[in-house]
Amino acid sequence: MKKLFFLLLIALAFACEPKTSEEVERWEEQAARVEIIRDDFGIPHIYGKSDADAVFGMLYAQCEDDFPRVERNYYWAIGRLAEVEGEQALYSDLRARLYMTIDEAKAHYESAPDWLKELCQAYADGINYYLHTHPEVKPKVLTRFEPWFPMFFFEGSIGGDIESVSTRSIASFYGENEATALADWEEPAGFLEEPKGSNGFALAGNLTASGNAMLLINPHTSFYFRGESQVVSEEGLNAYGATTWGQFFIYQGFNEKNGWMHTSTRVDFKDDFLETVEERNGKLQYKYGDEWRDVWTSEVTLKYKDGDEMKEKTFPLYRTHHGPITGKSGDKWVATALNWEPVDALIQSFNRTKTNNHEEFWEMMKIRRNSSNNTVYADADGNIAYYHGDFIPKRDPQFDYSRPVDGSDPRTDWQGMHSLDEIITIVNPGNGWIQNCNSTPFTAAAEFSPKQEDYPYYMAPDEENFRGIHAVRVLSQAKDVTLDGLIELAYDPYIPAFEKVIPALVAALERNSAKKQQHMEAYNILKNWDFATGKESVAMTLAQFYGNAYYRSGEVPREGNGMERFEHLATGVSDSKKIEIFETALAEIEKDFGTWKLPWGEYNRFQRLSGEIDLEYDDDQPSIAVGLASGRWGALASFGARSYDTRKIYGSSGNSFVAVVEFGDKVKAKSILAGGQSNDPNSPHFYDQAQRYADIKFKDVAFYKEDVLKRAEETYRPGKR
Repeated sequence: MKKLFFLLLIALAFACEPKTSEEVERWEEQAARVEIIRDDFGIPHIYGKSDADAVFGMLYAQCEDDFPRVERNYYWAIGRLAEVEGEQALYSDLRARLYMTIDEAKAHYESAPDWLKELCQAYADGINYYLHTHPEVKPKVLTRFEPWFPMFFFEGSIGGDIESVSTRSIASFYGENEATALADWEEPAGFLEEPKGSNGFALAGNLTASGNAMLLINPHTSFYFRGESQVVSEEGLNAYGATTWGQFFIYQGFNEKNGWMHTSTRVDFKDDFLETVEERNGKLQYKYGDEWRDVWTSEVTLKYKDGDEMKEKTFPLYRTHHGPITGKSGDKWVATALNWEPVDALIQSFNRTKTNNHEEFWEMMKIRRNSSNNTVYADADGNIAYYHGDFIPKRDPQFDYSRPVDGSDPRTDWQGMHSLDEIITIVNPGNGWIQNCNSTPFTAAAEFSPKQEDYPYYMAPDEENFRGIHAVRVLSQAKDVTLDGLIELAYDPYIPAFEKVIPALVAALERNSAKKQQHMEAYNILKNWDFATGKESVAMTLAQFYGNAYYRSGEVPREGNGMERFEHLATGVSDSKKIEIFETALAEIEKDFGTWKLPWGEYNRFQRLSGEIDLEYDDDQPSIAVGLASGRWGALASFGARSYDTRKIYGSSGNSFVAVVEFGDKVKAKSILAGGQSNDPNSPHFYDQAQRYADIKFKDVAFYKEDVLKRAEETYRPGKR
């Protein structure tokens, strides 16, 4: 009976969906102004009369390719995740509403400039028209999309600003049971998890064969997090690249004149303030200087799925002028401040795609709402540039903002934002290249890098990492680079994390003749290893298991950065312990595979069995050998793989969408996408790039319409496919 009642509720929700004949007629009129051309890889090239028309077609095409992810991104963003994932997700939903209520989102939308409101309306209309023309598609939560939805999802990053706010802390403050605070997907990252991040390279013309500037766009995300598309209008929009499902702008990509690559930053863009809160004269108030201010209070009722039932739970909402209350420390409440100006953020995200030169790009960056990212840039005028962060609050240097500060002291308040001239930027460095791999900006351009002593610590707490070291090495040797040569640089197989660790193990075996003799064959393989990964490499398999066994050994020190803690295996672990860890690694391989002589590609695999968001993997089903390795070892081309109750490991993150771009009289580009453009297993474009991905065989990008038409597989208007 409960299940029947639940199904009736869903049916009622569909039946109550507001949709008038006038609205459908408006959708159809807009669809008639849109053309979608799918090329031979299923990539949609969307052409519209206006920017809004192009956005309408863009979202319609996204829904064709992966509606489940479009919907999921929004029921997560607006705070309705628990309606699908259950009570464990309530504190994610509460976090969303703490930063913005539904009424506030609507008010932000109404305050937006008319042109942006038109784009937001076109976004909603494109999705709603897709649902209207595809009645067989049954949304899990969102049967109708609204133009204010993008106010909740305005930047495009994987793990955006709001995800840096702990749901565990929120649950401990607002919840009855802290154990419900974390869903499985929010567990804190461990040693063995793939680091989240990206690579961006920019090369000036003096290093390229053509004399034109080049850009590497290399985000490391979970596979299928973004799709590939081109969006064009008669109002000057013509952008190509990766779009986070459900957003109406190209997030990492290029137009004919310039290109932009975002890498996750460690810039300190949020702070916690300790609030002294008391109930005074029947009001909840907090101390600020010599006064007591009212705590902003409200409440929200959230739904959550419990078996076949939908239940509700009501929570209070609290904020001070610093931000929402997100936890408690001792007897103090904690308010967390971060960037939350959705209109400006959307303006910046969309306007970025229509800039034509570095001067316009610089003006766009002055909006300063791109808070969780660094930006690597190149253009047709030959300029290359780098921005380390964008939104950086000014702080009083006498306070340590790496820890919560006293919110009752007005001196701890943010003092506005740093101007673009004050943040760390690099423009046309003398060495001719720029790199960022989620690493320190102070090695981004060799000797032309910024100097650490010139900036407050909070502007660049980023540490160096193995990928950053690797990038500096390959770029320092770059000359006469072609697009294919840039791919070779980006996929250089060297694995720098092991260049000290493996020789130290070899030396330990040499000092223990009995163990060396016992493991002579493995010893010779490692001694002769050139530290390059590849499908046939047994050494890479041994190194991976050795590194993993070290992280599980209890020998990893608590202090130091990531590189120092790993290289402690070379310099701070005894010979006997090194050998013990290595023997543990050998035993683990032999246990699962019967022999330790396991080529890397037999163990490291690519597989896509369904279009589900949460994929399953199966050793007995077909998969593809991959020679790439984990970014945590310094592999530039990151392939984050792990086991899933399987013997083999399967990639699920790292290199996803990758592009190399050359700017000149005409833009040229090549790209690759993990798996394929469509999430439909019955589509020819579900898996058509998988072998190419493993073989590092990029496809040529069709950017100009004459090239798109030559490769056109299908041409249609929304609703007419």
